[in-house]
Order: sequence, then C-alpha cells, then structure tokens
Amino acid sequence: MRRLPDRFTRSVRPLLIDRVERDHRQSDSAFRRRRIVVAITLVIGATLLGVSLAVRPGDPVFYLLTFGLAAVWVVGGFASGPLHLGRMSWRNALRRPVWPPILLGIAAAAVFIAGSLIVAQIPSLREYTENVLAHARYGSLALVALITALNGIAEEIFFRGALFAAIGVQHPVAISTVVYGLATVASGNPMLVFAALILGVVVGLQRRATGGILAPILTHVTWSSIMLFALPPLFSAVG
Repeated sequence: MRRLPDRFTRSVRPLLIDRVERDHRQSDSAFRRRRIVVAITLVIGATLLGVSLAVRPGDPVFYLLTFGLAAVWVVGGFASGPLHLGRMSWRNALRRPVWPPILLGIAAAAVFIAGSLIVAQIPSLREYTENVLAHARYGSLALVALITALNGIAEEIFFRGALFAAIGVQHPVAISTVVYGLATVASGNPMLVFAALILGVVVGLQRRATGGILAPILTHVTWSSIMLFALPPLFSAVG
C-alpha cells in the first residue's frame, strides 16, 4: 500500500519541490529594466483583460481583444529580458518537462471539475461561471479554444516568466500568484480570480522547481482546454 504514495512523491517532487541547479542571474541594470517593463505590461494587460471580458458573448470584438491581450503578455514577457524553458530531474538526468506537467494539468482539471459540481448548485457562483462560459456557447468554439490556448501560453510567458524573474529570490511563488490574482480582478469575476490563485500556486511551484516556463505552459494549457470543453455540458446537465 505504501508503494503508491511513494511513487506519487517521486513523480511530483521533481516537478513541484526539488529545484534544479541553474544560473539565471542578471546585472542590476538589466534587473531594473525587467521590473519597469513588467510593471508597464501588467497595467496594460490587466486593463485589456477587463475590457475583453466585458464584451457581449459572440461579438467579434471579443476575439480581437483577446488576441491582443495574448500579444501584450508575450511582447512584454520577451521584452523584459531572457526567459528559459527549464528542466527537471528525471531518472538521474535533466530533461525538458513535458509529460509530467500535462498529467498534472489533467489532475488539476479533474479537481476543478469536481468542485464545479458544488459551484453549479450555488446560484450566485453559477452565474459568474456561466458568464465566462457564455463566450464558448454563443461564439465560435474553435476560436475560443484557440484563444484559450494562446492566452494560457502568453500568461505563463509573462507571469511565470517575466514577472517571476522580476520579483527576485524572496517569495516569488507567493508574490507572482497574488499579482496574477490581482490582475484577474480586472475581469470583475470572483470565480476567475479564485481559479487564478489556485492555478498560480501550482504553476508557480513548477516555475521555481524547473527554472523555466515550459512546465507551467503545458499545465496551464492542458487545464484550461479541458475546462473549456468539460464545463459547458456539465453545467447544462446539472442545470
């Protein structure tokens, strides 16, 4: 019986806990520049997020705004300074993290879907969730799926890439998660803020452990894609 917990611990530790060695130090001037770029990008991105989610579901403007939002995160992320893909220790070698982050994204989605069964029974929370899902129901599902994936990648490039590096060595997981949640406040949707805080902790730990953005990107895109396709039929069935 102890084999399963031990196997789970051995699989999770390299992805979330054990840190690989790396040297990502920057000069003081480069670090200050990164912080300035991150601050400017954060203000623009949060504002655009709020505007995009206020658009009526099905309105073509929504797609333009959300593609623009992804561009803001990506441009700001790379403009801030060097970013790294990261590595994880696996079977006595350093490898790019691919399958473990995807599996973690599936597990996270399963937890959120289980929680959504409770949310669907609470009218106020259900309404907030329905407001987000409306863009998938009344717009182009293919376009929304593409936007979901692109914004997942873009957010990780900025929040777990540029922002995480701009924080420094003092509590980067906690600070980047709180900032991520505060940026989501601009959406005016508490359910999105809650999801951002939970997801932020998971991908933040991955960023700290692997030293890069590849693992957070794969987990985020896997999680968000599953949620996009799973929640609408689930809420319809429960309703």
